[in-house]
Amino acid sequence: MSIKSCAITGHRPARFKWKYKENNTGCKRLKKRLRDQIVALYEQGVRRFYVGGALGVDMWAGEILLQLKEQPEYNDIELFIALPFEGHDADWDSRSRGRLKVLIQHSTETVVIGTKAEVLAVCYKRRNYYMVDHADILLAVYDNDRSIRSGTGMTVNYARKKGVSVILIHPDNARVSMDASAES
Repeated sequence: MSIKSCAITGHRPARFKWKYKENNTGCKRLKKRLRDQIVALYEQGVRRFYVGGALGVDMWAGEILLQLKEQPEYNDIELFIALPFEGHDADWDSRSRGRLKVLIQHSTETVVIGTKAEVLAVCYKRRNYYMVDHADILLAVYDNDRSIRSGTGMTVNYARKKGVSVILIHPDNARVSMDASAES
């Protein structure tokens, strides 16, 4: 039996009302909902989680997974980090780079998808597709707003095309919904 896996995607902090203020009530609520969904997926047999190594949802999900993994009942969680290319975090502040470094050091595996010499947008897209291609489920912090072009939206659409189940967490109110196309 293969290990059930979940890719996690979502917006960067600039997309949220609270931006980078993680002590904001909305951010705390979203992180709690993310944790609740990860625990629910674990209870359904998911053990392998893929995150993309970006600021915001990727970082929060990775940190939640490592916190859970420290508890004996969740010690078999596997955290896989998929990076678009080496040095994608070069423009980040030192605290954020440090947070990513901790995730990488404690991950089961880190995969680098592209190189800086390639078109960067292509590296991000390939990273997102790689995660979906390795997942049974996509957990996305996404509001289904198709009028805004985003990597998260493209990732959700790719998962839908591939027939991967999608769980959506609304970025503003943290409501959870199962993607209609995945329920059949």
